[in-house]
Amino acid sequence: MPASWNTPLSEEPPTVGVVVDRETYTNECLESLGEATINVPNDTQLQLVYNIGSVSGRNVDKVSKFSLELVPSTLVKPPGLKGSIAILEGRVYDKILVGEVNFYVFEVLLTKVLEGVADEWSIDFSKTNILLHGAGRVFHRVAPTKIFAKKPQT
Repeated sequence: MPASWNTPLSEEPPTVGVVVDRETYTNECLESLGEATINVPNDTQLQLVYNIGSVSGRNVDKVSKFSLELVPSTLVKPPGLKGSIAILEGRVYDKILVGEVNFYVFEVLLTKVLEGVADEWSIDFSKTNILLHGAGRVFHRVAPTKIFAKKPQT
């Protein structure tokens, strides 16, 4: 399930938060399994992301319908999506009920980054780009310019 609302939360333990509507098949799977992969798609996967987010896995075998190429995980059962900039293997750490959604906190057990797309600081946006969901069919990219803050004077 493509998730529009997700965010890094803490470094120790490494955690990521993802919002999932309680009526979705993804929520059912998370309640049952308690683990997932969080895949960071690149901007060339725009149509794929939109397509797989437009149907429910409860009714459609997304792997077959969209010819998804999966890669096995190391520490969790769900596989990752081949071609993703990063694949985070995670286990549900906590869950907070908010309105009609669950805010899942995942402890990140392992992170795999596509070779050649990151430097010591982060993803190198001159080599690849992520998708940021606006609304409906609208997505945005991150500007490829890196800026650094000055070191604080002590």
